[in-house]
Amino acid sequence: MSETIFEALREDHDRQRRLIEQLAQTEGDSEERRSLFDALKSELAHHAAAEERHFYVPLIDSDLTQEKARHSIAEHHEIDELVDELESMDMANGGWLKRARHLFERVEHHLEEEEHEVFQLAGKALTEAQKRRLATDYTAAMKDARADAAHD
Repeated sequence: MSETIFEALREDHDRQRRLIEQLAQTEGDSEERRSLFDALKSELAHHAAAEERHFYVPLIDSDLTQEKARHSIAEHHEIDELVDELESMDMANGGWLKRARHLFERVEHHLEEEEHEVFQLAGKALTEAQKRRLATDYTAAMKDARADAAHD
């Protein structure tokens, strides 16, 4: 059996968690911090766009999952705003890491909520064929987004 949308999303959630763990260990305005923040920022943006299109759009059509889908999309926007705020701050300032930790908490909350609440409801709302097709579409979108980002 091929991968489902839930497995595809969890793989990227784990990637985000690893980036957050690494970024939390950095100090000051270092090359490592800049590189990891850029990687996290890119990963979050690509993931949100692909997830909204290839996971949440179908869920909005179902009464069972509509409210959770809308809530999750709103959380994506909240995360985007925190990323934008961090971009405008001085990484050497101690307040940067404090604000970054707030971002990390929001991302972790979002991932946990998706994995423990949204996935369960979506599992009931989507057919097995939809779960596999959405995984294929999502994975292709992420591959394309990462390839485009690598060329920028």
